[in-house]
Amino acid sequence: MIADFQLDRPASEARIVVAMSGGVDSSVVAALAAKTGAEVIGVTLQLYDHGAAVNRPGSCCAGQDIADARAVAEKLGIAHYVFDYESRFRESVIDEFADEYMRGRTPIPCVRCNQGVKFTDLFKMAKDLGADCLATGHYVRRVIGEQGAELHRAFDPARDQSYFLFATTQEQLDYLRFPLGGMPKAEVREIAKELGLAVALKPDSQDICFVPDGDYAKIVKKVRPDAGEGGEIVTRTGDVLGEHGGIVNFTVGQRRGLEIGGQPEPLYVVGIEPETKRVIVGPKSALAVASARIEDVNWLGEGFDGEMTAKVRSMAKPVPANFDGDTLDFATPEFGVAPGQAAVFYEGDRVMGGGWIAETVAAEEALAA
Repeated sequence: MIADFQLDRPASEARIVVAMSGGVDSSVVAALAAKTGAEVIGVTLQLYDHGAAVNRPGSCCAGQDIADARAVAEKLGIAHYVFDYESRFRESVIDEFADEYMRGRTPIPCVRCNQGVKFTDLFKMAKDLGADCLATGHYVRRVIGEQGAELHRAFDPARDQSYFLFATTQEQLDYLRFPLGGMPKAEVREIAKELGLAVALKPDSQDICFVPDGDYAKIVKKVRPDAGEGGEIVTRTGDVLGEHGGIVNFTVGQRRGLEIGGQPEPLYVVGIEPETKRVIVGPKSALAVASARIEDVNWLGEGFDGEMTAKVRSMAKPVPANFDGDTLDFATPEFGVAPGQAAVFYEGDRVMGGGWIAETVAAEEALAA
């Protein structure tokens, strides 16, 4: 299969830098780039835990993944370089991840990683190497519209990663290429198999690569030892129902782990107060959100000609909404909206922009106002 890397000159005269994480997706991108006839350079950033991550499943950019990327590059006959970005990744992603939990927010480190080491540092590195473009294995589409490059959702909605790329700048989008955006995952694996790549059947990395076992609290406590300080579990009216072992163990919408049985109805985390270390609980209806204040908005499109939709969780479907530049109003109450997460704006399949959820207004509160 020949992929279109949207080059501005003949491939035989071009140079493509491929971000190689060691997984099947970026490996196939490197293979597709090599098939164009362009000079291809694979770049892998060692991001964390080099020794401990050697045989740990669900990681990326560490240990065995680096060895896998090197092996693929060797098989394809392309240059491959590894750069140590562990300190940069720790400061810009892991430390920020821990601090967000300490603030009672729900972080999305994948966006911070794309904003930082991947689409800033790697972008500059590719430019310094004289590359015509930087290609990655993300499942999104780069479409050339009337005003230039646009970011669109992937062909396969189950694989779409546009939610994590809302903070991409127009300058970055002009330079980036996403050749997998029009393919289903099964086709990508089949290409890897046909090419004899050892990573063809390699499991996908986890959403949060540096927490492959899912124990977020353990990572936060390691980075911020005081994260384990306990506090009270209270109702919205302040009645104490129990105690907890640290707000780091909770996120808005969570039900498990509260250990406050004997209640007349199931209770969920509806709020977290980092100052008092109180976890506030309430019925599921209290999780319905009418609107949210959005900060640090990044725009990739100008104006909405059609219906605007917004996505407030990576696995959620975009829902009708309106944004006035500060407040995002949902057409109907939305569940699972938490400070610290992102709100991404779409017009059809096109990503128009997005920002960070700073605070929310409950549907019950909005009705009472």
